[in-house]
Amino acid sequence: MTTNLHPSQLHQYLLLYNRAKWSFWGSLVVSCGLLFLGATQKPQSKPWILGAGVATLEVGRRHRQTAKLLLESLGDIERASRLNFQALARTQTQTTAQLALTVGAIDGNWQPENMITDPVEYIQKKQKHVALIGGTGDGKSTLTQFLSSKIGGRVVVYDSDAKPDDWSWLDQNDVIGRKGNFKAIDTAMGKDLENLEDLVQLRGEGGDNAIAGRERFVIAEEFPILVDECGNASPWLKKHAKRGRRYRQFILAIAQNDTAENFGLQGDKDTLYSCFVLVRLGQFGRDHARTKLKDPQLEQWLKAGGKKRFMVDDCPCELDLSIWGQNAIVDKIDDSRGDDQQRSPSSELNEYEQIILDWGQQHPGEVLKARTLKQFTHPLKKMPPDDIRIFMQSLADKGFGEVEGEGDKLGWKWSV
Repeated sequence: MTTNLHPSQLHQYLLLYNRAKWSFWGSLVVSCGLLFLGATQKPQSKPWILGAGVATLEVGRRHRQTAKLLLESLGDIERASRLNFQALARTQTQTTAQLALTVGAIDGNWQPENMITDPVEYIQKKQKHVALIGGTGDGKSTLTQFLSSKIGGRVVVYDSDAKPDDWSWLDQNDVIGRKGNFKAIDTAMGKDLENLEDLVQLRGEGGDNAIAGRERFVIAEEFPILVDECGNASPWLKKHAKRGRRYRQFILAIAQNDTAENFGLQGDKDTLYSCFVLVRLGQFGRDHARTKLKDPQLEQWLKAGGKKRFMVDDCPCELDLSIWGQNAIVDKIDDSRGDDQQRSPSSELNEYEQIILDWGQQHPGEVLKARTLKQFTHPLKKMPPDDIRIFMQSLADKGFGEVEGEGDKLGWKWSV
C-alpha cells in the first residue's frame, strides 16, 4: 500500500503513530497492573482500583485504534520513514550544496588583483632568500632551474639525488652531493660558512666594492633530508638567512612543507617568514589561499591553472614554464663567463636535443609529444615531460624545427 502524503506531513504522522503505539502498550501494562492490584486489596477499595484499570484499558484501546488508522494512512511504514529521512536530509544540506556550487563556479576571465607574472622581479625587490614548497610533480625542478638562470651570480647546487643529466648547463663541480654524498654537501656548507665570515671581513675593510663579483645563488634540494644528514645544514641556513643577503649570498631551500622545523628552524618561525620569500606550488598554494587568505575563489583560480599558477608569499603568480627553453639557462651562464668563453654555435646540440632532432628527421611533419619520446627513446624514458618540453623549445629557439601548442599540449616537429 502506498501513501499520497507530502513528505512534510509524513514527519507529523509518524510522530503521532509512534506516540499512539507506545501509549497503547503503556496503557495495557498499567491496566494489567491495576487489575492485579485490585484483586489483592480490601473489598472497600477494589471497585476504585478495578475501575481505574478498566478506564486505562479503554484509553489504550482507543490509542490502538488511532495507531491503526494512522498506519492505514501511512501505508508502508518503512518506505514512509525513508521518504521522511530523505526529505529532512535535503532540507538540512540544500544550503550547503548551493554554497559549494556557488564557490565552485568561477568566472573563467577572473584574475586576482595582486597577481604577479615575474617572481624574479618580486624576489629581487624584496631582497630575500627563497623557500620553495611543493609536492612531487608540482614543478619544483623546473621553477628552480628558471630562478637559477635569472637571479644572477654563481649558481651552486646541493642535490644528493641529482641524475647525470640534471643541472647539465652548470659547471659540474658546482653540483655537489651526487649519489647521496652527504659528506660532500656537509663539507661544502662548512666552507660556505667560512666564506661568509671572509666576506664580512672584506666588506668591513673595503666596502661593497671589495666583495663585488662574488655573488652566489645556492640551491639546497630537499632541505629536510640535508638537516637530518648534515650537521652544518641548520646553521648554514640560519646564518645565510640573517646575514647572507647583505653579502650577496642568496639561498634557495626546497621542502615539501612550510613548517619551520622542515628548514631546521625549530622554534624560529619568524626567521622563515621574515628572511624568505615563500613560493608555494600545487596543493600547498591552494591550501594557503583557502586557510590563510580565506579566499575560495583564488583557490579555484589556482586549481584551474595547474602548474603555471602558484603563490609567491600572499601574491598569486601565473608563469608558464612549459614553453621556457633550456637556452635561457645557457645564455645566462655563458654571459657570466665573459668574452673569452662564448657559448657554442647554435648548431651544437646536447645529447638530448640530438635525440629529439634525429627522431623528428625520421618522422618529418609529425608533431612529437613528450609522452611519445618517453615511450620510444630509452635515454628520455625517465625524464619528466616538462624537461623534455624544455629541450623541444630549445631546439625551436636554435632554429631546429618548430613547436606547436603550449603548456602540457606543447609538441615539436621537424621542419627545414
